[in-house]
Amino acid sequence: MPNSPWILNLSRVVMILCSLSVIIRCLRSMLRDRYDPETWAFLKLGKQQLLPVTHWENLLGRSRSADLQLEGKDVRRFHAVLRRTEDGAWRLFDVFGRGGVQVNGSAVSREGLPLRTGDAIRLGGTTLRFLDADEARRERLDSIRNPAGKRVSPVLTLLELTVFQLFLLTQHALSALPEDLPGIALSFSLLILLEWSCFNAMRVMGRSGFEVETLAFYLTSLGLSVCAASVPQDTVRQALIVLVAVILFLLAGLWLRSLKRAEKLQLPAALLALALLAANYLLGSEINGARNWIVFGGFSFQPSELVKVAYVYVGASTLDRLYRRRNLFAFILFSAICVGVLALLGDFGTALIFFVTFLVIAFLRSGSIATVFLALSGAGMAGMLAVSVKPHIARRFAVWGHAWEDRFDAGYQQTRAMSAAAAGGLFGKGAGAGWLHQTRMNAASNTDLVFGILSEELGLIIALCSITAVLLLAFFAVRSARNGRSSFYAIGACAATGLMLTQLALNVFGSMDLLPFTGVPFPFVSKGGSSLLCCWMLLAFIKSADNRKDASFAVSSVFLPRKEKKGAKA
Repeated sequence: MPNSPWILNLSRVVMILCSLSVIIRCLRSMLRDRYDPETWAFLKLGKQQLLPVTHWENLLGRSRSADLQLEGKDVRRFHAVLRRTEDGAWRLFDVFGRGGVQVNGSAVSREGLPLRTGDAIRLGGTTLRFLDADEARRERLDSIRNPAGKRVSPVLTLLELTVFQLFLLTQHALSALPEDLPGIALSFSLLILLEWSCFNAMRVMGRSGFEVETLAFYLTSLGLSVCAASVPQDTVRQALIVLVAVILFLLAGLWLRSLKRAEKLQLPAALLALALLAANYLLGSEINGARNWIVFGGFSFQPSELVKVAYVYVGASTLDRLYRRRNLFAFILFSAICVGVLALLGDFGTALIFFVTFLVIAFLRSGSIATVFLALSGAGMAGMLAVSVKPHIARRFAVWGHAWEDRFDAGYQQTRAMSAAAAGGLFGKGAGAGWLHQTRMNAASNTDLVFGILSEELGLIIALCSITAVLLLAFFAVRSARNGRSSFYAIGACAATGLMLTQLALNVFGSMDLLPFTGVPFPFVSKGGSSLLCCWMLLAFIKSADNRKDASFAVSSVFLPRKEKKGAKA
């Protein structure tokens, strides 16, 4: 192509500028609104003091970690739970079963009692009056605490992402074979059409925020580029997988609206996860020492990726069940079975991801650092046992930090990835113009070593932008969880991003020989349908935790009090 060096240099500059702008604009938009708590009800203490109820599930007690801290006589550290139910009504629970919780003189049990405006709540020697915040008053309070600021236009951010994708396609046009170019062009066209359709679908649903989706589409664009460079004949199929993944993301968001449904289906979700792991154990094919793939009819499927979604779903329990020992022990047993089966399959990387996710959920559910340290101690012993029993795991630990000393054998993959990353420099050689994806002996170049391809072909700046995009998703989830409406969404979002961050660290640092090479995918970027479906479904938990006005999947008319539903807008 004439003038191709000029076009390549122009595309490099534009893509870097667009990447940085998308990242910065998404961050600005996330920081734009103050995350002051919404007020759903009040507890009146004495004649003057009003305690705002800012969550759908609230822990009452003397502890500093309680949502509503009380200093009254005989109030225990964790005394009771106040919860907003599916239909907008309120219930009070004595989940600890120690007594001393009353509503209008009637004792409250573990099953709870309903609350109405004016009801008297007695916790030990402290009496409170419950006052439900009507919708008009709540809207007024929220408008005062969350003043409208200058908005960052999501349309402009999405336009910049589209420009990035068009220039990414231009780079592929310079390097791809003529017979592969129509499929690559069709795939990127489908991706651009899909992201704009998703944006319009969110507007139809009345959702205002689009930062989470924009970051996911940015990462997915990089993944499609990796596929176009390494296996261009599969690019259209990868684009269709993206379509299915986005549809599942939207369906999962609608599904997560119902807390009652989420709670009822925890056991079926756990059984489904165990069934998938059992099928993997019985039918899986062993690749590189790990039996984590099921192959049928030319298609391969990794059950552990979908188990990740079910695991987060099961772990994000509602607050009235969090402190029940039986419920917590059941989750620990479920986690042990999942990690144990993965260890038997030889999938050490995925087992480690599950364990870190367990630590996140266990801490958020119990609030106990001692529990986390106990789990870490047990995991350390289990890890030592796995290293001694599984030779391929021990080999990966042995080569850690010494890849260049055995660059033609055990360190072959890491040394090739590091060499490719160094060859790309800051600006890269151009999409599809690298050599790492052409190394036939390195079959993991577009999955486990994908950071090497990104750095070589698109440059270190864009590779670091891809890492930053995942970090922003984690930052957004943690920031939202601090004032989350429901513990289900808060725990789900934190667990989902904890899982993604663990994968990111193992993938990037493992390929650069800074951590043992465990063979896990880069979220949204590594080629493969199972991982991509998992990441987009986990994204629904992050979207649901967004507590900004009209931004979350979770809020619909069903969450308004019953007396207000009649006049509510759809």
